[in-house]
Amino acid sequence: MPDPQSDPQTDPQTDGAPLLEFLAVMRRLRAECGWKRAQTHRTLARHLLEETHETLEAIDLGEETGDWSHLREELGDLLLQVYFHAVVAEERGAFTLDDVAADVTAKMHRRNPHVFGSAADAAGVDADDPAAVNEAWEAAKAAEKQRSSVTEGLPPGLPALLYADKVLDRLERAGTPVAASRGDDVGDRLLALVAESRAAGTDPEQALRDAVRRALRQAEGPRD
Repeated sequence: MPDPQSDPQTDPQTDGAPLLEFLAVMRRLRAECGWKRAQTHRTLARHLLEETHETLEAIDLGEETGDWSHLREELGDLLLQVYFHAVVAEERGAFTLDDVAADVTAKMHRRNPHVFGSAADAAGVDADDPAAVNEAWEAAKAAEKQRSSVTEGLPPGLPALLYADKVLDRLERAGTPVAASRGDDVGDRLLALVAESRAAGTDPEQALRDAVRRALRQAEGPRD
């Protein structure tokens, strides 16, 4: 009889074998599938964006219905994009999937001293306080990046609400907060709402998506 403690259905600690198998699958697809062999980082970019938005939709759907099967599927599609890019880079001799995993593991160690560091490293950080942990993360990130401007490193294609949220956050950290005005200009009022969302601890991007979903349900009416 199988040991229930090793059953992946009851124990989230798995051996990673499916991840290794999927890497082998992607390498073979690049070698034997004409379409996949023709793709580059640039041609795959639109698919990464599309899968990201579909994952966000799956999260909203899971919160609304309690059915997380769609998120499981969409995370698989996102994982496909990560592996696809990694295999393309591997073929070019740029980096490998192991490099990607090693880099992000090292980053987690650096930016979570309250978990992985010494007692001295963790001093002053309450591991059970999300706000304190976030501040420690941001401080470590700022020390690493040494950015020369508030907008450096912010992708210009970010959704406007998310972009505004990040800019306001960086300005506050730099000691130059913006006094958002609720004047006649629509942009100023939107910026003021982002500032209000930040003060309330609310993600403005997610809040607007939720509001749109509520409006659609109201417009469509009850379903039989």
